[in-house]
Amino acid sequence: MPIYEYACKACGHRLEKLQRLSAEPLTDCPACSQPALDRLISAAGFRLAGGGWYETDFKTGSKKNLAGSSEGAKAPETSGKDGTAA
Repeated sequence: MPIYEYACKACGHRLEKLQRLSAEPLTDCPACSQPALDRLISAAGFRLAGGGWYETDFKTGSKKNLAGSSEGAKAPETSGKDGTAA
């Protein structure tokens, strides 16, 4: 459900209201009881809920734990006189 922002034309009171998309806009101001509320256009908001996201949530295979591992930064070992990998 989106959070809508309203402002009263009569007293200047501002409020936010969690409403369904299909809900009718509010009209009566809770501060002055006048039918002067206007729905404002504002940036979309979102709410993060739950325990959070982790580095490994959407990674697969050898891409897991990149920050905690030094394997990704290591150069391949060489073993020959010509510098080729083992």
